[in-house]
Order: sequence, then C-alpha cells, then structure tokens
Amino acid sequence: MNLGFDFYRLNDRLTEAQRDLRQQIRHFVEQIVWPHINPYWERAEFPREIVMQLGTLPIPIMGGMLHGYGCAGLDALSAGLVRYELARGDGSIGTFYGVHSGLAMGTIGLLGSEEQKARWLPAMARLEMIGAFGLTEPLRGSDAGHVLTTARREGDVYVLNGVKRWIGNAAIADLLIIWARDENGRFGGFIIEHPQQTPGLTIHNITGKIAKRAVLNAEITLENVPVPAANRLTNCHSFRDVTRVLTFTRYSVAWEAAGLAAACLELALDYARNREQFGQPIASFQLIQQKLVEMAAAVTEMQCLCFRLAELMENNQMDESMVALAKYTNARKARQVAGLAREILGGNGILIDNHIARHLTDAEAIYTYEGTNEINLLIVGRALTGIGAFV
Repeated sequence: MNLGFDFYRLNDRLTEAQRDLRQQIRHFVEQIVWPHINPYWERAEFPREIVMQLGTLPIPIMGGMLHGYGCAGLDALSAGLVRYELARGDGSIGTFYGVHSGLAMGTIGLLGSEEQKARWLPAMARLEMIGAFGLTEPLRGSDAGHVLTTARREGDVYVLNGVKRWIGNAAIADLLIIWARDENGRFGGFIIEHPQQTPGLTIHNITGKIAKRAVLNAEITLENVPVPAANRLTNCHSFRDVTRVLTFTRYSVAWEAAGLAAACLELALDYARNREQFGQPIASFQLIQQKLVEMAAAVTEMQCLCFRLAELMENNQMDESMVALAKYTNARKARQVAGLAREILGGNGILIDNHIARHLTDAEAIYTYEGTNEINLLIVGRALTGIGAFV
C-alpha cells in the first residue's frame, strides 16, 4: 500500500480503518482527479463530474466528524487525512469539500436545532444538496465579526440586505448560509434554500483568479431577500459561536496545506530521479538534494504537527490558538515547499500538466483563507502574551 512520503513512519500509527480510508481517497485522486482536473483548472470551470463521485465512495466522508443524519462520523485523524489526500490531488476539489462538508454542514451540525439538522443534513450528506457559507464581505475580511449585512424581522420572515464576497460554491449551492446582524445587533446565521431562484439575491462568480481556479467563488448581493424565521440557526447567539465552526475548518486547512506540500515533494522527487542533465539524474546534484531535503524537513514537520493536533482534538484538548499555530506554520511552509518544487522542475514547473503549477498558486490561497496568516499569528501571539494586538 503506497501512502506517500512518510519519513517518520507516522502511517504506523494508523488503524486499519484509517489506512483503508486514506487509500480510498488516494486512489480517487490518482485515478480520477489527476488525469482529468487540468482542463477544468485551465477553463476555470467547476469539475462537477469529478466532485459528485465523492458521494459514491465506499467509505463515506461527507459531514466529516459530524455524527448522525447520514454524516460520516469520522474521528479527528481520519477527517484530517481526507483533507490531506484531497489536497494532493487538487486544491479546488479540496475547497469544494471543505466548504460543503466543513463550513456548511459543520455549521448546521454545530449550531442548528435537531429539526434543522434532520431537515438539511441527510440530503447534504448524499450530495443531493450542496452547501455554501457566506461570511466574508467586500469590506469585512479579517474583521468578519463586524459584518455589515443586516437581517430585519418582519412577521414570520427576516429581510436580508448586504453584500458577501469570496463565497465558495455559491453559484452551485442548493443551500446558502448568510451571516448577518439583526435589528438588535445580534449575530445570526440565516439559511437560504435554492439561492439562485431567490428574489433579490444576485450571484456573480469572481473571474481572473490565479488560484483555486476550478472552484467557484462569488460575490453575492442581497436586496430585501426574505428568509423564513424558521431558517435562522437556533443555536447561534454571537460571533463566538461561528468561531467554533471556523476552528474545526481551520484544523482541516492545516492538513490541506500539509497534503499540498507532500504532493509537491513527491512530484519533485520523482522528477529529479528521472530527469537527466549532463548525463546523470538531476537528483545526483548537491543543489537539488539540498532543495529536496529542505522540502522533506518541512513536510515532516507539517505532518507531525497535524498528527499531534488530531490527538488533541480527539481528546478535547485543542484550543483556538493551537489550531492557529498549525494553520500559520503549515500555510507558510506549503508556500516554501511549492516554490522549491517549481525550481526543481525548472521551466517544466510552470506547466499545469506536471501539477506543480496548480499547487504553487493554490498555496497562495491557503496562505490567506480560513484566517490570513497574519491573523493566525496574532491569535497565537495573544495566547503567548495575554495581550491582543489585532488593532
């Protein structure tokens, strides 16, 4: 069983069930994603034909660590391995999964009532309904706790007004979670079903991206959009409740960064062994070996961080600052590893056929989303010093 680069034998710590899950995702990546993803990436087109196969895998993965309602009910390590292996294949597919399974399903699972969970999660777990998560705004990115979108109660509905930006899956979503403040200033999540057919709601896909090109990100305008009061998430009372969701998804992004970096190392190592210059493989040159060792050291550090974080999460010992440190560290190292891989491939490194170019640009997106690296740095700084330095 090929489980990829594993210098410190971390795979020895996996159970048989975890190994089977990991191999399932790896097989999906190598047999389905790699041979077909590049044309979608080049056209900036959503690969629906590939993505929908995630719902037919023998071991379910939708809903991640959520239990019941048809969700996968994965342990923390298994959930991390899914994001790691999807990231080896393509960042856009990994982001689709992270938005749908993590942000959208995770929000309903953590903050919805029993009735709301029973209403939406089973269909989402079967990929019969696709979810999106609308928090970021044109003027509120890192400062998302102070959203400008409003929700005004009028009888049995809330009327929403505002603009959201960078919303993954929005154009294909059957269910869109919009975060807004009501007339009393209370933060809340409002679920819009069939957003493309909702009066007053406009979705425009963002074009010109150099990263995550095969996942659709949109700007959403809400003009007097009616949402049934029953669609307000019951157990969300403040932005702190949303950070519970973001902590879990940020955990998965740390794994995503590690998986991307591992893919870059594995691809660069294979290339260096087979590419000949001056009559010998370039892997025999000291400068190439130095790059490979730097990459191997970084990937090993990232893997160890993720495995330990999974243990902390499984034992309910993980806190926001621990996740922030992992995301900060791994996103930074993923950029470095992807850059070194591009160098090893030389001019071939900028061709998407060799996959490195996709990973290189996707590393830039990972560095910024789920909390910019500067914000994650400041979360850790606050934990270390007891002093917040955000403004």
